[in-house]
Amino acid sequence: MKYIFLVITCISLFATSSSYGQAKRDFVPFINQSHPWVERTFQQLTPRERIAQLLLIRAHTDRGTRYIDSVGRIVRQEKLGGLVVFQGGPVRHADMFNRYQKDSKVPLLITFDGEWGLGMRLADSTTSFPYQMTLGAIQRDELIYDMGKQVAKDFLRLGMHFNFAPVVDINNNPQNPVINFRSFGDNKENVTRKAKAYMDGMVAGGIVASLKHFPGHGDTDVDSHHDLPQLDFSKKRLDELEIFPFQELIRAGAPAIMVAHMHIPALDNTPNIPSSISKKVVTDLLRNELGFQGLSVTDAMDMKGVTKFFPNGRADVMAIEAGNDLLEISENSGRAIQLIEQAIKNGSIKQADIDRRVKKVLATKYWLGLDKYQPVSTKNLYNDLNSAASKQLVQRLAEASITVLRSQRAINSFNRGRPTLLISVGINKPQALEQVIASRVRGIMQMYVSNNESPERLQEIAMEARKYGQVIVAIHDARNRPQSTLPLSEDVVGFIDKVTNRNTITIVNANPYTLNNLDVSQSGSIIMAYQNDAFMQRAAAKVLFKDIRSEGKLPVTISRKYKFGAGL
Repeated sequence: MKYIFLVITCISLFATSSSYGQAKRDFVPFINQSHPWVERTFQQLTPRERIAQLLLIRAHTDRGTRYIDSVGRIVRQEKLGGLVVFQGGPVRHADMFNRYQKDSKVPLLITFDGEWGLGMRLADSTTSFPYQMTLGAIQRDELIYDMGKQVAKDFLRLGMHFNFAPVVDINNNPQNPVINFRSFGDNKENVTRKAKAYMDGMVAGGIVASLKHFPGHGDTDVDSHHDLPQLDFSKKRLDELEIFPFQELIRAGAPAIMVAHMHIPALDNTPNIPSSISKKVVTDLLRNELGFQGLSVTDAMDMKGVTKFFPNGRADVMAIEAGNDLLEISENSGRAIQLIEQAIKNGSIKQADIDRRVKKVLATKYWLGLDKYQPVSTKNLYNDLNSAASKQLVQRLAEASITVLRSQRAINSFNRGRPTLLISVGINKPQALEQVIASRVRGIMQMYVSNNESPERLQEIAMEARKYGQVIVAIHDARNRPQSTLPLSEDVVGFIDKVTNRNTITIVNANPYTLNNLDVSQSGSIIMAYQNDAFMQRAAAKVLFKDIRSEGKLPVTISRKYKFGAGL
């Protein structure tokens, strides 16, 4: 065991056993203060090992033993600061963490993209909470705070410490290919409130939360994973909209902020420079103008948004020169360390700046209690990460988000004893919604419409619909991620328009932006369920059967008919 464990006298600074982190208000000043464990650990590190503390390497357990072994060698040889964890299984992850931690000179900081909890990467074996767009519809922010605390509990149980969430991008571009449903919506105040609740819950639960993607990735139609987006907005517009949530949440004690790969000439007109490696963005704007003193971390440094114009490790050096504390997923960590060493020698990076950032990273580990690191127990791990309490919270969040548009009339008059036709679009067999409806409506007739149904079949179903005084049209997006448009033919879109009328209840289990391409406005009632997961479908069914009243409000403006805040 190679840990540097030191006995200190300030144990009382740490919270009780329910959460081994500091209170939220303490984090930012805490990591900027001197601590005996931090100072002694820092002195044990060589200059090269200090640089390595600023780097986070990619880790999976779904790529086989050879991959896990190769990452382990790099962690051990380079003495890296931490991991960015991706797909795999929870028990395999825990075993990997225990192995890497055992081989590390300083305990590793383990980070993860968990915008909707562990299920964002471990979808088949852990709990997934609703997407942020769905959460944006909720009117009781304390539910989102509770979600943050539960996410933190799950992280700590698995041995992870740092969540790259919440997303605070304001999604005011419905065609955004990378943010979209990952955003709380297009209203800056609502985004800020929801993000604060999520952030506060996670930090109260004992992990580090990181706002992203500074200075705002919501109004772009380019995915920075594949290219460099350009934002041609004025500084005034950026201050008033994109930067607003970051500024407010910095004042509220934001622990960390991820900086995006975007070219924003109003902030730095250097040709093709991404914001993540711009000193004008990271130091001049984020640090000096906005006063942020928490941890700044780059978006992944292997993304085309940064490597396209700054290849071969050049971006890694520039990210440190810009003022970042942590580099996420360099293409080559050994090369990055070497290039940063050279930059220190030639004076483009000051040794004092490196030392200060290393101490902030070590202080973060100390705040997390990693000076007293204990291996992760795999006993009952799966059950702990799929608790009844988590599932109940997911269902409460879903029910609080369901939004009724247009009118409550058709819902109020819905009679379970009357003959009813259920038309399900986008699927070919029953899902949770269809199962619930079939179990509760006598005389139900179910019909399915595929994405590319023939005109003859559509005409046949439309003729059948005329025989019923009650029709439910359930629209499903069966893809893994709810995109802004549905993969429906023009014939199917026209069919939906034809069969929806004042006797119809339309249930949309899809991205709310899909209402831009569907005309369901003649429906007696429209139930917006935001995503196609079973928990959302069950919540929509509860509104249909009047077991609960809808509380949700649209988190985005879709059209003149459906504006932000709409909902009965």
